[in-house]
Formats: sequence, C-alpha cells, structure tokens
Amino acid sequence: MAAESAVTLNLNGYTDLPPGKIATIVTYLEMRERPALSPFPKPDNWSLQRISQDHQRYRALFKTIGEPWLWFSRAVMPDDRLAAILDDPKIEAYALHDGAADVGLLELDFRSEGEVELAFLGLIPGFIGQGAGRLLMNEAIDRAFSQPIERFFVHTCTLDSPSALAFYMRSGFTPYRRAIEVADDPRLLGFLPVEAAPHVPVLGSRK
Repeated sequence: MAAESAVTLNLNGYTDLPPGKIATIVTYLEMRERPALSPFPKPDNWSLQRISQDHQRYRALFKTIGEPWLWFSRAVMPDDRLAAILDDPKIEAYALHDGAADVGLLELDFRSEGEVELAFLGLIPGFIGQGAGRLLMNEAIDRAFSQPIERFFVHTCTLDSPSALAFYMRSGFTPYRRAIEVADDPRLLGFLPVEAAPHVPVLGSRK
C-alpha cells in the first residue's frame, strides 16, 4: 500500500504503474439534441428483449461481450449491488436476440433527472459489422430522447474496441472530458480469465 500511495501521476511524461494494476484513458461524450439517424432495417428474426431483472442472463451476455475488451465494472460487482441497479425501474437493459441467441446488449440509465446515460452498448464477438451496432444506437437515441432530457451521455475507454470512439462521434456524441482510470487487474483477482483481452498483457502474477 505504501508503494502505491507513493506513485504520482506525471502529467508531462510516463508514470509507472504498480504490479497488478491496469490503466486506461477514458473519453466522456454527450449529445444535447436528437441527431438525424441513419436508418437500419431490422431483420425479421432480430428482436430487442428487456432483461433488466433477469440477472443471470444479463451477466452471461455482459461476460460474452465484455471479456475480449476487459469490461470489468459489472464482472467484479457483487450480486446484491448489481441486482439493486438492474431492478431499478429507471434502468433499462435489453438483449438483442437474433432468433437463436443473445448477440448484443443495450443498457440505459434514466436515474438522473434531465439526462440519460448510455451505460453499455456492445456486441458479441463475430457479430460486429452486420449493422447491429447501428440498430442498438438508434434504439438508444430514440428511447433517450423520448423523455424530456437536456443531454444524453456516454463514456468509452482505450480498453474498448478501437472503433468505439469514432462510432459514438459518428452517432452524434461530442467529446467533452478525458480522464485516466487506474484499477486492479480483474484477471489477477480471478474475476476474468487470464487470457481475456490479450491486447492488454497481464503484468504480475496471480495471488
């Protein structure tokens, strides 16, 4: 703990991270008016199914989508805390189902008055590039601006897909803030497989 507290962020150069830590640059984005949407004709066998209170289904989908990108916020979250979020009527979580399996996740947070957060939007490996991301984004924007809100906001980070930030900007979001997030590597804590997110090498050893 003493070694960790002694680390100071160098704003004009490099900062070494203690063993077992990961770091990412987070970009925050917002839109304050509804943009013109690029239409996407939904295939007949695709459906958007609300799964807010189906915790097991939610965790399975979050795991499948998030592991390749080291999504860890909900992976490390205790069941009771996750249930408190998902069971809130102002949280809307949806699975995109292609007629055979869940292939996408959309989660919207309406808990703050006057604004909506795009909490999660993602697709399972192998399903990117088929228009599903555009479908989910259009749904997200429609649902957010169906309420009297002042802004719709989201954040993404450098652990995520390299195309994520550009996709959000093409969809009408404008970047307004940047931050550095440092966290314990969830793979070393056993929350995610060691082989998850190979683009972020594991540094340190499992305790």
